[in-house]
Amino acid sequence: MAASAQVDLGTQGELELGVQHPRWSRDLVRFLPLKSQFLLSGNVRDRYPLQVEQGRVRPLALQNYLAELLRSAGIAHVLGFDPVNGFSLPLSEGLDLAAEYQGLAFLGLQWGQNRHAPASVARFFELLPGIVQNEGQPIALLADFSSRFLARVDLPSPDEHSWFTTALVLGHGVRPRPVGPNQSPLFNPLIWIADKEGDLPPWLVVNNPRLRPITVPNPDRHTRRQVAPTLVKGLPGAATSTEEVLRAAENTLVEQCEGLLLIDMVAITDLCRREAVAITELGDGIRRFKLGVTENPWAQLNREQIRQADQTVSRRIKGQDHAVTKMLDIVKRAVIGLTGEQGKLGRPRGVAFLAGPTGTGKTELAKTITELLFGDERAYIRFDMSEFAAEHSDQRLIGAPPGYVGYDVGGELTNAIQEKPFSVVLFDEIEKAHPRILDKFLQVLDDGVLTSGRGERVYFSEAFLIFTSNLGIYRMGADGERVPNTSPDDSFDAVQQKVSGEIDRFFKLELGRPEILNRIGENVIVFDFIRPDVGEEIFSMMVAAILERVERATGRRVTLSDSARQQLQAICLADLSDGGRGIRNQLEAHLVNPLARALFDQPATGPTCVSAVRVSGGLTTLGFQAGDGI
Repeated sequence: MAASAQVDLGTQGELELGVQHPRWSRDLVRFLPLKSQFLLSGNVRDRYPLQVEQGRVRPLALQNYLAELLRSAGIAHVLGFDPVNGFSLPLSEGLDLAAEYQGLAFLGLQWGQNRHAPASVARFFELLPGIVQNEGQPIALLADFSSRFLARVDLPSPDEHSWFTTALVLGHGVRPRPVGPNQSPLFNPLIWIADKEGDLPPWLVVNNPRLRPITVPNPDRHTRRQVAPTLVKGLPGAATSTEEVLRAAENTLVEQCEGLLLIDMVAITDLCRREAVAITELGDGIRRFKLGVTENPWAQLNREQIRQADQTVSRRIKGQDHAVTKMLDIVKRAVIGLTGEQGKLGRPRGVAFLAGPTGTGKTELAKTITELLFGDERAYIRFDMSEFAAEHSDQRLIGAPPGYVGYDVGGELTNAIQEKPFSVVLFDEIEKAHPRILDKFLQVLDDGVLTSGRGERVYFSEAFLIFTSNLGIYRMGADGERVPNTSPDDSFDAVQQKVSGEIDRFFKLELGRPEILNRIGENVIVFDFIRPDVGEEIFSMMVAAILERVERATGRRVTLSDSARQQLQAICLADLSDGGRGIRNQLEAHLVNPLARALFDQPATGPTCVSAVRVSGGLTTLGFQAGDGI
């Protein structure tokens, strides 16, 4: 075994470990003279770094890591067990198999060529007393996958109850023995390895003075930093890279693998080798691993089309040139990868918070951006947040936790992002969601990740998030009633100031969650009221769309007389408080409905042209004339 992995036990049983060993392993070795049993739970299926020579760290599986650790701490033999393979001898540096077989001969195990001796769980407990009470060289027994030793922890069978009772009594009956030249006391430790503490009978674990529970955490930044140099050296092109390139790749691996396990980091480098991802493109390899896709639609977008999108978007969004410009700035930033701090991978590609009066084009802008990016305005994922007003409706978004109905189905949001990681996600009327729902967006906006009810990490790093809200148009009066906060009589600067102030008050004072607004930052876009001149443009655009749709659906061309158009326009623009949506509603009542009635009543072989000639008394009267047009 390499000298750097050596562990010494002093006269007081204190452990002197190098910095390469994490806290939980130092805790384990420190208590070897004091506890007869241990329970390792948490991140027990990962890899764990062990320095085997100067400048090189090996990420080992848990049993192999424990074998190195325990043997260097004075344990002569390390014996593993799991319900499938039976007993095994975990590999460690300089392992002498002949000595291991001889030292464990008293167990009567039949060892195969792969260092395994088949045995059942019943056989494990049958041999347990002989192992923990052995008077020879110290033996450590690793009970791996012990969560599967029982069918039900709350209702053990008579045999299972007897097995674990034996383990409990043995833990209290054994005593440590002096070992080694300094006569340090050691038990023959039994180390349970389980997914969580509750997987073993509580009467074995809770308040047991002979058992030490130890939680193995996920790797922190320091641990990732330890293994990064070794992993990076195996990437394509690493052998001929400069020291600067190597250091940059190490930093990328450490920073962009936040929240991942070491086994994931190993898998990322394996993926890069298989798919020939060069060391300079390591970030792309990490993205492929996280999202499970190779293509990157953001890199394939038509930049010339986005560069000229101002006119295209403005044809659909009337009177909101400032909003269009700011939204396209966010889109361009997302396309070239400048989202967040120094383009840090993880945060969503783009985030926009669209606020302002109803019917001013907020949802329409979201559809337009979706069409610009993905060629289909229906490709966006929409959530009406008024449906998430209940406290526990977050389970619809992320999925129910284990043991609850719907756990196997997953969440609507997490499922959608896993299926389409490159997408526009629209959260409509975000202020109507329960505050508990809004808390879910903290992690999404900051780190671009959300943990589903099944414990899966779902990445939003390639998604474009759009929030819409009517906040700021109304406010609460002195008597608690809802009163207008701004009106069409205000200038746009006044509207923008009042709406922004009310949004700020809502998140900071009413919700008490200023951190949500801080993560949105300067991406709040306030829409103006629909002014009369803009209303005329919207009216003309909607009428043209209706007449085109009629001709396409029926084969009949419809024209409006000047007087009819003027009267319709007067009706539609009389009240602009509902914006473009109000104009559409009036056109439906005064043009679409009577037009549909008249066309339905006329035979299909009738005139090819229809002229709406009069609008009066709230009713539209249609006249028909034959010919090619009026």
